[in-house]
Amino acid sequence: MLLDFKQKLENYALLAVKIGVNIQPGQKLVVNADIASAELVRVVVRKAYEAGAQLVKVNYSDEIVTRTRYDLAPSESFLEPPKWQADELEDMARNGAAFLTIISADPDLLSGVESSRIADHQKTTGQALSAYRELLMGNHASWSGLAFPSPSWAAKVFPEAPKEQQVDLLWDAIFKAVRADQADPIEAWRLHLEGLKHRCDLLNDKKYRSLHYIAPGTDLTIELPEGHIWCQAGSVNDHGIPFLANLPTEEVFTAPLKTGANGTVLSTKPLSYGGNIIDRFTLTLENGKVIAYTAEEGLDTLTTLLTMDDGASYFGEVALVPFHSPISESGILYYTTLYDENASCHLAIGAAYAFTLQDGIAMSKEQLVDKGMNQSLIHVDFMMGSSDMNIDGITDDGTAEPIFRNGDWA
Repeated sequence: MLLDFKQKLENYALLAVKIGVNIQPGQKLVVNADIASAELVRVVVRKAYEAGAQLVKVNYSDEIVTRTRYDLAPSESFLEPPKWQADELEDMARNGAAFLTIISADPDLLSGVESSRIADHQKTTGQALSAYRELLMGNHASWSGLAFPSPSWAAKVFPEAPKEQQVDLLWDAIFKAVRADQADPIEAWRLHLEGLKHRCDLLNDKKYRSLHYIAPGTDLTIELPEGHIWCQAGSVNDHGIPFLANLPTEEVFTAPLKTGANGTVLSTKPLSYGGNIIDRFTLTLENGKVIAYTAEEGLDTLTTLLTMDDGASYFGEVALVPFHSPISESGILYYTTLYDENASCHLAIGAAYAFTLQDGIAMSKEQLVDKGMNQSLIHVDFMMGSSDMNIDGITDDGTAEPIFRNGDWA
């Protein structure tokens, strides 16, 4: 059955509310979104109240206003912590609210902006929101992210298409990727998450000591901490309520040992970070730390990222995604990590998720550090998988077992 646009949009909003944050009767929902996505936000708000939400609070941003601030505001503006924002988000997270982020920004939004201004803003905001982000990364609150096709983003993804068709093309791609074009999208997601859980179960049974990645430009070994847990984006919060952190998702992931990465890795897709593109970059690591790096595009932005704090030059996530995943097979480069990470194996620079370690969500930050879990103000995924990638799992006795061959599950 072919669905019209209105029904697909209704399905999409329903997935955000029921599968993404999984709002519960009497719960509050915070929606963070660009003003361009108001069409979707309004449907999400209605679906949330229909599901029993007590309050839906929408925090709108505007990319034009954001760019104007970077161009015209005094430099000290970017050194002022947004305490008002941090206090509100932390309070709502501690009191059971759920959080939905709708992404739609232009990947080139801050192109040409002085890198120090971006770095100051990222660091100041990251420090102010650190307690809130720790609550989310420890699954103490339900959270989810999805996308809305703004005209600027659609133009980046489909530059060759006629301008009047670009947004429609991106809508079609989004609806397909999140299964909103199916007659029963809720059931489609239930089956998909069961498949990802099966992969996690297989890897958790193996308890590999390390992973060895081989591909053109990549020869990297990553040790895994004792007690690591392979997860998929479907999680459970403190109250036992399941939620889905990403729409879409095709990955299974865990945490690396902070000091356990050695070798070189080559990126395989552009990374959009801080309103700029970083592309065709390499990282060389020794005992977990990035000791050298190159980039054909966005070197200054990469430097900003890797020097954000002490943990920003270490990894916090390893994720496995087969090359023949639906998003990869679409052939579309989305220029946003939310989508591109689901077309490729990837790694994350920065903080590790506490829930990827046995009993991790009950540990203090100091205890997590002792277990080898990286801490940072940032968590930024970059894509490094390809159709040529082979990955071996190394057992405790040193035996190498194939996990990926030629980009797909072995």
